[in-house]
Amino acid sequence: MLSEHVRTRSPARIELAELINLKPAGESISLTTLRAHAASSGGHLSPFKGRGVEFDESRPYEEGDDLRTIDWRVTARTGKPYTKVFREERDRPVIVWLDLRRPMLFATRGAFKAVRASQAAALIAWSTVANGDRLGGLVFGENDHLELRPRLGRGAALRLFQTLTQSERWDPEATPAEASGATALLRLTRVARPGSLVFMLSDFRNLGAMADRQIRQIARHTDVFLLHFYDVIERELPPPGRYRVTSAGRTFAIETDSSGARERYRAQFADRRERLAELARAPSIHLLECATTEDPRAVLAKRFKSR
Repeated sequence: MLSEHVRTRSPARIELAELINLKPAGESISLTTLRAHAASSGGHLSPFKGRGVEFDESRPYEEGDDLRTIDWRVTARTGKPYTKVFREERDRPVIVWLDLRRPMLFATRGAFKAVRASQAAALIAWSTVANGDRLGGLVFGENDHLELRPRLGRGAALRLFQTLTQSERWDPEATPAEASGATALLRLTRVARPGSLVFMLSDFRNLGAMADRQIRQIARHTDVFLLHFYDVIERELPPPGRYRVTSAGRTFAIETDSSGARERYRAQFADRRERLAELARAPSIHLLECATTEDPRAVLAKRFKSR
């Protein structure tokens, strides 16, 4: 049974008031520390990377400076070696990367994947605000994406909620764009600052051939949580028969009599899960899964300590 915190007025879309009402539930979760028993898929614990560092200035290179911090632009311009000086950021950016493409507007039970992802985004946002960290986001659909620069305070959460509840983002008639997921992932590689905590909320379908490499690239300097949302029918087809399915405004029939088709369908989902599990074997990448019938708060609480 879902908790009162995540009950939704409609299984097919989310409302601003619902996300605001998740404030107490979000504040009860601390994203700053993993539960001690929560090992990653690779069987090892991974403490978060330290808070990010921000470029401050360049100064002449001195003996003993880390060669990796050499400022090559200034060095080339002046003809003398210069090194970059960084200062520690006072707060940690938390980035929510939220997928609202058409495949996320689907469920046979519970609520749409996009609804569960939006609830999870709200919980993460309120936890971030309660911890005094900066909250940013990248929300994308079929044909657009909106980037929200990390900011402090309640206003950052409300700005994210207003973005993801815009009616056009829940339009099932939106024309699919094959490159939308790949574009949004490429943008994330450019906006995720070192030391950030990145939450990627998606069903991880059709993100492009470079997706795995880009996620690993992001995780070199950040901590990444992959929140995989799925419906039970995506995991395995229902018993043999003919079914009418409605998805993203379209109604179509599927036949599940063929054993070969059932096996291929099952293998396709298993391959996607294994690919995500393989990514999560890296110390700085973590995988969580949430079915459309599950409570996102319970999923997050399994991995993070309560306040």
